Amino acid sequence: MLNLSVVLEDSARRYPNKDAFIFMDTHLSFAQVNAAANQVANGLRSLGIQPGDKVALSCLNLPYFPIVYYGILKAGAVVVPLSVLLKRREITYHLQDSDARAYLCFEGTPQLPMGEEGYAGFREAPSCDHFFLITGKPDSPSPIEGVKTLGMLMAGQPPAFLTEMTGADDTAVIIYTSGTTGKPKGAELTHSNLMLNAVLSADLVRTRKEDVQLIVLPLFHIFAMTVLLNAGAYRGATSVLLPRFDAENVLGLMQKHGVTVFAGVPTMYWGLLNYHGGTALIEAARSKLKVCVSGGASLPVEVLKGFEAKYQVPIIEGYGMSEGSPVVTFNHQDQERKPGSIGTPVWGVEVMIADENDKPVPSGEKGQLLYRGHNVMKGYYKRPEANAESLKGGWMHSGDVAIMDEDGYYYIVDRTKDMIIRGGLNVYPREVEEVLMEHEAISLVAVIGVPDKECGEEVKAFIVLNKGAQATEDGIIGWAKERMAAYKYPRMVEFVEELPMSATGKILKKELRKRRRKI
Repeated sequence: MLNLSVVLEDSARRYPNKDAFIFMDTHLSFAQVNAAANQVANGLRSLGIQPGDKVALSCLNLPYFPIVYYGILKAGAVVVPLSVLLKRREITYHLQDSDARAYLCFEGTPQLPMGEEGYAGFREAPSCDHFFLITGKPDSPSPIEGVKTLGMLMAGQPPAFLTEMTGADDTAVIIYTSGTTGKPKGAELTHSNLMLNAVLSADLVRTRKEDVQLIVLPLFHIFAMTVLLNAGAYRGATSVLLPRFDAENVLGLMQKHGVTVFAGVPTMYWGLLNYHGGTALIEAARSKLKVCVSGGASLPVEVLKGFEAKYQVPIIEGYGMSEGSPVVTFNHQDQERKPGSIGTPVWGVEVMIADENDKPVPSGEKGQLLYRGHNVMKGYYKRPEANAESLKGGWMHSGDVAIMDEDGYYYIVDRTKDMIIRGGLNVYPREVEEVLMEHEAISLVAVIGVPDKECGEEVKAFIVLNKGAQATEDGIIGWAKERMAAYKYPRMVEFVEELPMSATGKILKKELRKRRRKI
């Protein structure tokens, strides 16, 4: 038996009264979070949710996320975390593709009405039987008429639950991730995948029960889920939750709670480096922070150097992907740290730089980064053809071009996929193109990523209009914004007479990148 929820249960036994999560003025102990998760598990069981059933979850970085997340796991069900930025049609796709039987969605904010989008998406997914709105307060009435709330699901349920005896190779989480083409695919991560990666992450970051970690990375993303949520719960550390990154808020919470561990994507470090507010906040952060972790995209070396000089704390870089649970390589703290490098493989994981025939290349030569080990996903849910391609020969094919130096350190050079990484989140060009093609004025479109100093990459669309049709850049952007998640829709539009194509009619995005306009 192995159930990932043991990371919470064990800390609830060892440190029942210790703060597990802090949000604003709310402090929840490990015992309180565990009891609430048990109520969720009992509520799901009362609905007829069985081990192996899929339960989707959309929630900001609030205490409700870990409560529901671990409650689903305790019931033996599979967590399907969804981005809080998804629109109705995207939510419907994920619910249907994952075969979710239930969906729990935070009501959101006036600026981000998640509940309305979530319920609309649920209504269009006939395969999903149950919908519950997570309201700001457990006893708050539902703002959507006739819709049940999380509070109603938990009401009257006992705070004790006998955790389901799942196996180590049973699926714990299906997390949606990129593909070379088409719509997102669900990577099946097992209890063993996630448990081992959480333990490794705690060791790599040197997380202790005395640590206070700030979680501003979205919990629905595998980075925060493993490196912070599960690793922190495993070690009994306290987690301070923040739903949205803002440099001053981050520094204020660091000062207030004595944060010792921070993890973020490069844009966050860029924001903190460029914060020029009160020096007291900066000094307070410097006095307590012991380590920072960067992932999700390549961190510019100049940003790393500038941040470390300003805050006097090391940034440890690593490499991972959802299919790797996520950590694959890391700059180990007991070894030499090389700025710009993604480090060396973590325990139990093998990495190879391979040519087009999956044969290893000499050090210093470019090739695709392949890896195998306990961290590799079970496979993409219901995607046998994609599995055969991505897991060929027992190695996970990352799609990233990398090199290994003579000391065994790895460096990401480029990506073989067209995927765009905007602010640490993956954007799939073909998915954006398919939506844009629905616009009545658009004849043809190609989407690429362009460099952006704040987001890493920005989404740009090259558009060929239908003959006689008229459209404006702002008009296209506004239209797309209503139909796609906030991180997906293009911020840049360029109208062209034609797109460069090969003799076979394939759009040559390489040529578009040569003439792209930098922001």
